[in-house]
Amino acid sequence: MLTDATRQADFPSLTGRTYLNSAAEGIPPTAVIDALARYGQDKLLGMDARERHHAEWQATRTQVAKAYGLTPEEIGLCSCSSEAYNLAAMALGLQEGDEVVINDLDFPAGATPWLQPSCPATVKLWRSKDGALRVEDLIPLLGPKTRLVTVSLVSFFNGHKIALPAVVDAVQKHSSALLSLDVTQALGRIPLELTGADLIVSSTHKWILATHGGGLVGVPSAVADRWTVPAGGWFNLQNAFEADRFERTVTKPGAASFSVGMPNYPAIYAINAGLNYVQSVGIEAIDAHCQSLVRFCLDELKSLPFELLTPDEPGAVAGIVAFRHPDAERIHRALHAKNIHIMSQAGRLRVAIHGYNTMSDMEHVMRSLREALDEV
Repeated sequence: MLTDATRQADFPSLTGRTYLNSAAEGIPPTAVIDALARYGQDKLLGMDARERHHAEWQATRTQVAKAYGLTPEEIGLCSCSSEAYNLAAMALGLQEGDEVVINDLDFPAGATPWLQPSCPATVKLWRSKDGALRVEDLIPLLGPKTRLVTVSLVSFFNGHKIALPAVVDAVQKHSSALLSLDVTQALGRIPLELTGADLIVSSTHKWILATHGGGLVGVPSAVADRWTVPAGGWFNLQNAFEADRFERTVTKPGAASFSVGMPNYPAIYAINAGLNYVQSVGIEAIDAHCQSLVRFCLDELKSLPFELLTPDEPGAVAGIVAFRHPDAERIHRALHAKNIHIMSQAGRLRVAIHGYNTMSDMEHVMRSLREALDEV
């Protein structure tokens, strides 16, 4: 992943193209494709494959636990981050008078469950300033009625990385709220230290280089009773097949309650392989490799007629750099014609830099951006 040889061996699909869109879709290494094939071979065994499937499920929980700084028993697996947040809303059971703090840099999955008409809580918006979420702007929103603060460690919108220790300190000092943390744009890309988060959520098809169909949920045991989902199902129940199953339902506490039905085993095989891959390379090594590429990208963009959306502040930049231009779509098409893959949405262009990217990738995209600007 970090050398020409390993890049060619592990990511043959990147030959001849510059891929800078891992924040939307990561490119899986051959190990993930092999894992999917292995699932297919196991599935051919029918019921005899159940033990292999379960072993993969357990191994995946162990991998996620290692990344989150939790134990495997504090990890639940569901189908996507959106499902995780909707199940979390069920677990909280908010009442009229309760308050939830969301923010304007978050992906819809983490914010919209609390905006549904069926949610009786009052929602307060933590607004960003100059592309950053400032703790001093969060504190006035907190109080005795605050039940939840939900935020992403790294914003999908502009790549801003929050100062998590300061956020944890503010939430704990000024409320008794739970802190929900989305690490989708961080897991597999930057080292994580998640102490103080009460709910950790990630999707699986981006930086960990796995597939769609996974939601990785972490619930520390100390708050398991506050994050127990009262959902029907069977995999999440203690008494699903007991004699009293039609008389009462006993839900497994905490993280286990987020796995409500038959696990998505193809995705789980891929998640295990993807996490194993990035962890074997080393998250610290990936981050160190990418820092110079991110720095180059930021410096080059400052010399071009773009509106930089990513705050260039120490400790606040991860793997995403976002910028805006009135002719963003035309620029995006010009880059795509040169087999350069970045994201474009509503005038916003976003470059996402992972361990399989190189300085030559960055030089190519910047040279092509200048050429595209000359044409618009």
